[in-house]
Amino acid sequence: MRIAIQMDPLEEVNINADTTFALAEEAQARGHKLFVYGPQHLSFDTGRLLARARPATVQRVKETPGVFGDETVLDLADDIDVVLMRQDPPFDMSYITACHLLELLKGQTLVLNDPEFVRSGPEKLFPLLFPEIIPDTLISRDLKAIEAFRDHHRDIIIKPLYGNGGAGVFRMKEDDSNFSSLMEMFLERTREPLIAQAFLPAVSNGDKRVILVNGEAVGAINRRPKKGETRSNMHVGGTAEPTELSDIDRRICDIIGPELRRRDQLFVGIDVIGDKLTEVNVTSPTGIQELKRFSGIDAAAIFWDCVQDRVAKS
Repeated sequence: MRIAIQMDPLEEVNINADTTFALAEEAQARGHKLFVYGPQHLSFDTGRLLARARPATVQRVKETPGVFGDETVLDLADDIDVVLMRQDPPFDMSYITACHLLELLKGQTLVLNDPEFVRSGPEKLFPLLFPEIIPDTLISRDLKAIEAFRDHHRDIIIKPLYGNGGAGVFRMKEDDSNFSSLMEMFLERTREPLIAQAFLPAVSNGDKRVILVNGEAVGAINRRPKKGETRSNMHVGGTAEPTELSDIDRRICDIIGPELRRRDQLFVGIDVIGDKLTEVNVTSPTGIQELKRFSGIDAAAIFWDCVQDRVAKS
């Protein structure tokens, strides 16, 4: 297959942690031809969706994870079998525009995850479809509503609705004197709502990342926050450690799996704290290199098995 990966610069990836690198590595090992480009190099021109891309060979060399051929302009409908949309958030208008453009390939080139539903189901909004398995949650920019939510729960987490990597996440207890100034800062900087959730004490034991392929649980890693920190994201110092899928994890996956399949979200990472689903990552979920190191489970191979089967049947 000829595979185009829409991603952040390949030159800058961490070869020992980056999930996109691992997916590319597995595709290359299977003999597929890789091209990489950034979302800024995607263009619609008079009925054609084009990407200014570079053929790439990936390698586990720290300073040079990619070796590139000469830049070329790809017609994504005619020249490519599969497009992977794998650039990191923020989930802003640039991201949404890229989704709109890639939607134009439907029925011509397989795009994963399906950009229509990536666009309409970002990480912190998708879980709202399943209120029975998420923490008590408020989405609002109404200060009085946020104050009432904090007064009711006494201990909450507040974060940007479209943030990522643990940025801008705060724990607010009922007597926190920083609450008013923090709200002023948030509400003055953006017109977007915030998301607030009841604090889950189980986070001290870690925030579990569960990998799903085609709506089925593949495996999980645990991300434990460093001492004195609420956030367990590895971007902010969280530590990955081995774990097993629990009955609760499997139940959550059984609940959300059919909807993921309906939306053609083939590769997904969900976040589970205790018995609660907190996020459904469909943009550029991570964690498969750690999963393989800890358990031997090769999520990249499982993913490409599914993709190859899809393309063969199309």
